[in-house]
Amino acid sequence: MIQNYLKQHSSAATLAFYRLAFGLMMLLSLIRFASYGWIKKFYITPEFHFTYYGFEWVKPIGNYTYLLFVIAGLAAFFVAIGYKYKWAILTFFLSFTYIELMDKTTYLNHYYFITLISFTFLFLPANCYYSVDAYKDEKLRFEKIPSWNIDILKLLLALVYFYAGLAKINSDWLIEAMPLKIWLPNNSNLPLIGSFLNENWVHYAFSWTGMIYDLAIVFLLLYKRTRLFGFILVVVFHILTKILFPIGVFPYVMIISSLIFFDTSFHKKVLNLISRIASRSITIFENGKEKQVNPTMLYKAKINFISVFVLFQLLFPFRYVCYPNELFWTEEGFRFSWRVMLMEKAGYTTFTVIDAITKKEIRVNNSHFLTKFQEKQMAFQPDFILEYAHYLHNYYLNQGINAPEVYVESYVALNGRLSQKYIDSKINLANENESFKHKTWILPFNDTIKGF
Repeated sequence: MIQNYLKQHSSAATLAFYRLAFGLMMLLSLIRFASYGWIKKFYITPEFHFTYYGFEWVKPIGNYTYLLFVIAGLAAFFVAIGYKYKWAILTFFLSFTYIELMDKTTYLNHYYFITLISFTFLFLPANCYYSVDAYKDEKLRFEKIPSWNIDILKLLLALVYFYAGLAKINSDWLIEAMPLKIWLPNNSNLPLIGSFLNENWVHYAFSWTGMIYDLAIVFLLLYKRTRLFGFILVVVFHILTKILFPIGVFPYVMIISSLIFFDTSFHKKVLNLISRIASRSITIFENGKEKQVNPTMLYKAKINFISVFVLFQLLFPFRYVCYPNELFWTEEGFRFSWRVMLMEKAGYTTFTVIDAITKKEIRVNNSHFLTKFQEKQMAFQPDFILEYAHYLHNYYLNQGINAPEVYVESYVALNGRLSQKYIDSKINLANENESFKHKTWILPFNDTIKGF
């Protein structure tokens, strides 16, 4: 059965369409990021950067960050037009991922999604149709490609939606309408809909429809009779979220990406339209050739690797079950699991550094080391708190403090609850190390959130 599926072919126009759309979306996103001055704000100005566990070696590169964005932008453009595609997508994947890993303060689900898509493109013949490469080299032209080349992109998009829907099946989201009860009234000044955003029933309506939408939208897009209706829902949903919440280009990425579910005829019409505007013909790519699958050792290795990659993406979001206590509280296993905008969390965290010999105490002013945005993110995320504690230990060690001990007073409020003590203030965090193990110095959550 699997062997038969791997032999099935589909039109390469769909993959070419998504390659073009993806490349242009990434180019515009990078230009937008730079135009807002965020390169300097997030990557150059801060003296300290929060890193991902296992990727501490990814270091900020100062003003060369501008060059890194230029390289990523050019690579995205070359991906879009299919020029030197293999090198272009590799360059984009490496440069974008490096940017993403430089500081986890800027973590967003759609950055991770972009990294996954660009990584997947490394294994796909996305330049075999409607590309500069295929135009220049007849050997690269194929009208048909193995169907899995397109289906794997659909699957990754489906995971984002479906897992986001599963994550919303929890008591805070459905029973308490949290955190929408907090967020929606902030937009009560909007025309037409603003006055409704203070209404309790609206908060519940948004919560429940959001959950149902995420769980159902992929099935609506897959089924031809409901596809157009599903896409209308995609547009309405994401435009509305764009208006209500500051979530960057994510809505546009999801809207454009959803077009991959449409029939090949639609993708060809779009490519034909672009060709007419550019005074070029698409017929050169209509050669009827199928990209044949040669079951070589290398091809089998690629299929096995991609299968493991997909299995990992299916299972990795559920790693939180390996940890005790409430996920939203500890955030152990929270990132990279498609838990999109599920909680409102705020904290107040202060640090005290003590000289182990003289017992001299130093109350740390966080603003001396962190930007306002970094301090806000650090205050309620335990891995941030731990990494910052180690940074303070090293800093004051260099200042002549003897074996600095670092203690923290931290209070956190979750989804409208009263704040409660977050970190065990008796623990010297300088002696605690980051790992995949449960952080025992996080104090228990004094409530229960039921659900996934």
